[in-house]
Amino acid sequence: MKSIAVVGSLNIDLVTHMERFPKPGETVIGQSFRYNAGGKGANQAVACGRLGGEVSMFGAIGKDFFANTLLQSLKESNVRIDDIRICDGMFCGVAHIWVDAGAENSIAVIPGANAKVDVNYVESVIPKLTAVSWLLLQLETPLPATTYLLEQLPPYTPRIVLDPAPAQSLDRFPTQRLWLITPNEHELQWLTGLSTATDEGIEHASYRLLETTGVQAVLCKAGSRGAYFQDGSRFLHFPAYCVDAVDSTAAGDAFNGALTVALSEGRSIESAIRFANAAGSLCVTAKGAQPSIPWRKDVETFLQTERV
Repeated sequence: MKSIAVVGSLNIDLVTHMERFPKPGETVIGQSFRYNAGGKGANQAVACGRLGGEVSMFGAIGKDFFANTLLQSLKESNVRIDDIRICDGMFCGVAHIWVDAGAENSIAVIPGANAKVDVNYVESVIPKLTAVSWLLLQLETPLPATTYLLEQLPPYTPRIVLDPAPAQSLDRFPTQRLWLITPNEHELQWLTGLSTATDEGIEHASYRLLETTGVQAVLCKAGSRGAYFQDGSRFLHFPAYCVDAVDSTAAGDAFNGALTVALSEGRSIESAIRFANAAGSLCVTAKGAQPSIPWRKDVETFLQTERV
């Protein structure tokens, strides 16, 4: 087992379920509301912790009503929280999430204290980040700080997995330092300008992203279509498992966390992707971000009775 660090966002998710999303200027009556711990960074850390990884969370929260909820969820999921910055006079990051009857979601994020994951913070934690074997990153914290982090890390360790969400330009981002980039099909299309509507489209788009970024591999998460791996010499498709989807929130984060845990245990990329597919599939069968992320025993039980 090799250690994992996650640098990223911690948010409180305000979740509304509705039959369909409203059109501009339209009001739709919601069916239910709840709040729970979320944030792409924290979600991925929770996934790593619940699935057996040795993981530490790096990020920032405010001093408000939601702070304890965020910290408690991490602690209960076996995530180390010693290096989370607590910011006076700031509120925690907030994500407004709409979920429709088809389990698709739309999300608006207000960064709050996540904006304090800045260059100064990164500088203070770099010694600890250079000591881990795997590093998970996303794009919900300030891009200049993430850029600085990549520029300051040693050239070969840790291995870095980037979830390029929310999608934004990577033109000035040191992507050549990444080991793996894991867009979903919409982010892959946005990043390359190529259609990802078909398997062939994903193959072409992932190869273009590989060429333009200099990463070693691209792994596209495509929901019910499964996952697609591209490393320049091979293009592999891993079908999704058959489940009854309720809410897709955090499924991609569960996937990334599971993938990294499996790789940290020395599994092959093929085995790791199948494990990650199972974790992501289980995640969509329950509501909420971190509340829906499965534990190791759940994934292992599911894999014993898998249905593709």
